[in-house]
Amino acid sequence: MASHRRPKQPSRARVTMLTTAAAAAVAISAQAANAAPSEKPSKDEVKSKVDKLYEQAEQATEKYNGAKENQEKLQKEISTIQDNVARGQQDLNKLRDGLGSMAAGQYRTGGIDPSLQLFLSSHPDDYLDKAATLDQVSGQQADALKKIQDKQRQLAQQRAEATAKLKDLAATRTELGSKKKEVQGKLAEAQKLLNTLTAKEKQQLAAAEQTRATRGTERVSMGKITPGSGHAGAAFSAAQSKIGTPYVYGATGPSSFDCSGLTSWAYAQAGVSIPRTSEAQANAGQRIYSQSQLQVGDLVLFYGDLHHVGLYAGKGMVLHAPHTGANVRYESIGNMPFQFGVRI
Repeated sequence: MASHRRPKQPSRARVTMLTTAAAAAVAISAQAANAAPSEKPSKDEVKSKVDKLYEQAEQATEKYNGAKENQEKLQKEISTIQDNVARGQQDLNKLRDGLGSMAAGQYRTGGIDPSLQLFLSSHPDDYLDKAATLDQVSGQQADALKKIQDKQRQLAQQRAEATAKLKDLAATRTELGSKKKEVQGKLAEAQKLLNTLTAKEKQQLAAAEQTRATRGTERVSMGKITPGSGHAGAAFSAAQSKIGTPYVYGATGPSSFDCSGLTSWAYAQAGVSIPRTSEAQANAGQRIYSQSQLQVGDLVLFYGDLHHVGLYAGKGMVLHAPHTGANVRYESIGNMPFQFGVRI
């Protein structure tokens, strides 16, 4: 017969623990339900974050520009080496053909010299290393053999150099892709923040940008700034003709620019070639650390890592391509952390 036992009752401690846990869960749920939604960032907060992202994007842009420039340089060097190797191989083939003709002549006159036969064997490259002395062959043969060996060594060195540069090119392309992705990521993040603004707030930001550009132009006009003479003056005049042109990362004109793209393009119009990146442009001429000694057309470098550059416009103003979302414009030199100027 089955026994009828009363079910075991939970202990008082267990009941207390379960009750406390349930109460806590109810309290947390109530807090979550009553919690105020996170506050939407203000227009000024969004603007501040976006400006920081634009600065970070420009830092990455200058690294991207450097990698792109290095890639183009390596491609040219590799092409030159490969052309040299192709021509060298043709020269080597001619030398070998000449040696073959020499061997054929010897055969017709009584047989091939043993030393020449050795060279024409399956391992000719180390012939002269194996030969005890050049006296083993005739003077004409020795001269031909030495030219072939020298050409072989030269080609081997050039092929090794090309191989090394191809590895560098692969690494540079990887860096280029990484920096491009970084720039695009920063710009996408900035756009996402801007999309949180209302249409009215976006209009207000756009109006502020326009006002900033207009004030810069008015200040320059009031100061009656003239471009000056020489290469710097010509470069400044060229840059002036691009006021209102949009900033686009990696662009070198003529329809869009990034900061160093504008300065390098402007000087190119003056017949002067300067490096592509702001960091390299910082070493392209005489540095000027006093703003009072700057002249119109001098390069002006900003930020500790020198990731931004413009052209001095006189009266404490700079002409530059500012950042994504802005156009080439005049701006006060005091709006950014000035480092030094460079006179090309």
